Amino acid sequence: MRHPLARTLLPAALVALTLTACTGQADGDARPGAGEASEARGELSGELTVFAAASLTAAFDELATGFEARHPSLDVLPITYDGSSVLVTQFIEGAPADVFASADERNMQKVIEADLAVEPVDFATNLLEIAVAPGDPLGIDGLDDLADGATETADGLPITVVLCAPEVPCGAAAQALIADAGIIVRPASEEQNVTAVLTKVKRGEADAGLVYATDVAAAGGEVDGVEIENADAATNVYPITALTGAANPEAARAFVEFVTSGEGRAVLASFGFGSP
Repeated sequence: MRHPLARTLLPAALVALTLTACTGQADGDARPGAGEASEARGELSGELTVFAAASLTAAFDELATGFEARHPSLDVLPITYDGSSVLVTQFIEGAPADVFASADERNMQKVIEADLAVEPVDFATNLLEIAVAPGDPLGIDGLDDLADGATETADGLPITVVLCAPEVPCGAAAQALIADAGIIVRPASEEQNVTAVLTKVKRGEADAGLVYATDVAAAGGEVDGVEIENADAATNVYPITALTGAANPEAARAFVEFVTSGEGRAVLASFGFGSP
């Protein structure tokens, strides 16, 4: 049999518990860490600094625009583009950055060994082509035509070939393909990034240059591309990472996730990049 006092106290206790719960919920809504505050913490803000391989210029400019649209409070600073080896040297010498996207795994490894990055993610691939003047007036059909003495201009002079420097990813891939073909190519110059090679062909300062297929596509008809047999033997794999010294680590991680997402890969594919 329930004691009469219990019948009196129980409803009062329930009321007290209910009031306490309601009061606690209200206080919880007002305290940082509740719904609105969590959303505020999840909103990216500040600035994001990205360093990326020169061959990523058009694709990453579009990716940065899309990322900023998702995060209106975040400012993606103008991306620094250059040869991957040049960018790595800048990191090691103390250049501040949040994200690094390399055109090869070798240069990314240098960043890891310097304790400047962890767990990079492969996000794209690329192949080399021979960039020539529109219409390919010299009839260059493949790497053999770039060999020393193999092709001449209309004036009977040796053609001018430009390559990336060997330490740059596009240069390392070019040297691998040239060695595989068993030929000797004497470049008129060795450039520090693929954009410089493409620019010389565009301006008529070189008759041919080895660049990425994506660079030929992005040139909008200013050059033609000649496919290289067995180009996939020197496929460039592109890794990306948030740097350990990032001033905005949350935004850095989010940008890496965006680039490697389905949406990011679709943008890269639209510029001719392959999947790793």
